[in-house]
Amino acid sequence: MFRLLSLLTLLALTIPGSSALRAVPVHADSSSAALRVSVADAVQIGMEKSRRLEIARLDRQMSAEKVREAWSPVLPQISTGVTYTRSLKSSILFFPSGMFSSTSGADATGFTPINISPDNSGKATVDVRQSLFNGTALAGIRAAGIVRKISEEAYRDAEAEVVSTIRMAYFDALISRAELQLVRDSIDRWEEARRDTRAMYRQGVAADIDTLKATLSVENLRPDLIQAESRVSNTLTRLRNAMGLDPSVALVLTDSLSVAGTAYPADAQAAWHEALDARPDVRQLELRVRAEREQLSAARAERYPMLTAFGELASQTAFNDDTDLGSSAWPVSSSIGLQLSLPIFTGYRISAKVEQAKIARFQAMTRLEDLRANVLAEVEVRLSNLREARRRIDVQSKTIAMAERSYRISLLRFREGVGSRLELTDAELQLNKARTNYLQAVYDCLRAEVELDRSLGRTPVPAPAS
Repeated sequence: MFRLLSLLTLLALTIPGSSALRAVPVHADSSSAALRVSVADAVQIGMEKSRRLEIARLDRQMSAEKVREAWSPVLPQISTGVTYTRSLKSSILFFPSGMFSSTSGADATGFTPINISPDNSGKATVDVRQSLFNGTALAGIRAAGIVRKISEEAYRDAEAEVVSTIRMAYFDALISRAELQLVRDSIDRWEEARRDTRAMYRQGVAADIDTLKATLSVENLRPDLIQAESRVSNTLTRLRNAMGLDPSVALVLTDSLSVAGTAYPADAQAAWHEALDARPDVRQLELRVRAEREQLSAARAERYPMLTAFGELASQTAFNDDTDLGSSAWPVSSSIGLQLSLPIFTGYRISAKVEQAKIARFQAMTRLEDLRANVLAEVEVRLSNLREARRRIDVQSKTIAMAERSYRISLLRFREGVGSRLELTDAELQLNKARTNYLQAVYDCLRAEVELDRSLGRTPVPAPAS
C-alpha cells in the first residue's frame, strides 16, 4: 500500500496540468516557527547532529591516540623513585671475637654482635632506558598507522550511510504528503461525480442506486485519507530521527520530488572500477590486508634480538635519630649499560603467533576478493534498476496523458446521459493505475539513484540553498 501511495505522490509532484499533480510542499506545522529545510539542509543538519557520525569521529580520535601509543616502545623511558626505610629493629651481624680490638661483648660462642642498621635510610634514583632495536615495536608503529587510515575510511562509510538515510527519509516524507494530496483530489473528483449524479437523479435521468453508489465511492476513500494523514506524521518523525532532531521540532520541506538526471557510468565494468577506487568498505579491507601483513612482521620480529641502552643516577643516605638530616651525607652514584635479549625457546609461542598472523592475513585477502565480486554484482543490478526505472518513466508519461483524456471524455458522456457509471468508474481506475505506474517508476528511479550512489562510493552532499 505504501508503494502504491508513494507512486501516487510522485505523480502529483511531477505531472503538470492536473490539480492532483501540483507540487505541494510537505508541512509538519504551518506555524512560522517551523524549521524549513531542503534536502541539502537536512543532510547538513544530519551530518552535524548524527549520533552515528559522532561515534565514528570518536573512533577516529581513538585511532590517533593508538598511533601515539605505538611509538612509546621506541621513545626514551624515564622514571624516578624515592625510597625511605625506617628500621624498627636493627639488623645484627656476628663477627669473630677479637676481629675488632675495641669491640667488647663477645658471647659464649666467641662471636661479637654488631649493629649494622641505621635508624633511617633513603635512596633517590633516576632511570633512563632507550630501545636501540625492537623489530616488534617498529612493525607495531606501521600497523597503528594503517589502523588510523582504516578509521578514516570507516568515518567516510558512516558519512555515506547517514547521507543515504536522510535522503531517503526526506523523499519518503515528500511522498507521504503527495499521497495525501492525491487521496484528497480523488475524493474531490468523486464528490463532483456525486453532485452530478444527484442532479441527474432530480432530472429523472439517474436511478436512486446511482446516487448511493456515488456516495459509497466517496466514503470508501475516507480510510485511505486517514492512513495517508498518519503516514505524513510517521515519515516526518523518521526524518527528524535521521537528522538527529528533537521529536518536537516542526518541519516544512521546501523541495519537491524530481529526477535530477545524474550522470552514471555507461556499463558495469566502468561502474565497478569507480566503486573499487571510491568505496570506503573496499578501502577498509585493502588496508586491513596491509595491517595483517604488519601483524605478521611483528610476530616474526619476536624472534629477533632486542637491544636496549640503560642508565641510572642514584643518591642514598643513612642516619640515626640523633643525627640531623641536613648533616647526613648524600653520595651520588651513576651507571650506564647495554642489554641484549634473544629468545631461544618460548614453548612454541612465537611460531604459533606467526601461523595465526598468516591465517588472519589470508582471511583478510579472501574477504577482500569476496567483497570485490559482490561489488561487481551489486553495481550491475543497481545500474539495471536505474535504466529500467528511467524507461518506465518515459513510457508511463505518455500513458497518463491518454488516461486523463479518457477520463474527461467519460465524465462528459456521463453528464450528458450517454455514458454509464460503469464506464466512468473504469476510466477513473485506468487513470489511477496510469498515475500509480508513473509514480512507481519515478520513486524507483530516485531510490535506484540513492542506492547506486552508495554502491559507487559517492556521497552527494549538495550545498544548502543560500
